Amino acid sequence: METYPLDIDPAQVLRWLKQESEIAPSELRIAARRAQEVRQLPTTREAHLGDEEREDLSEVATIATLEIAPVHASEGWQLTVVVEDELGPRMLNGSAGDGEQAIDLGTFEREFIRRGRGIANVFAEVEGPAARARLNRLLGAIEKGRHVADRGSRR
Repeated sequence: METYPLDIDPAQVLRWLKQESEIAPSELRIAARRAQEVRQLPTTREAHLGDEEREDLSEVATIATLEIAPVHASEGWQLTVVVEDELGPRMLNGSAGDGEQAIDLGTFEREFIRRGRGIANVFAEVEGPAARARLNRLLGAIEKGRHVADRGSRR
């Protein structure tokens, strides 16, 4: 499977996806989740922290992932939106890094697709030229705001 980044606005993908889900809810498989990841603070001279202070602090990042794929996996493509929101240095309280949590599309949009909320990227995965062509047709529909009712079958 080939994975590559896409130059498309994640908010545009979400708006289109919400409308498409209302029109044709069984056309796509949609899965959203979030997880917190605890990272060690980077060692930089600007931090001005001693070893003891650094042990008490960690950097916490929330990673939100939205996966969009056709209902029939044989179509061979997947679209993924990943938002990484670094919360910065925090005192460890044991709650961060406790695994992934499934969230719905509305929560993903509300909490992660808004100005100033982390870094958002969109990636495509395809299993060959035919899958890439199918995904490119879908991306064209997203960019033009076309939906199932406007274009008939996606295939």
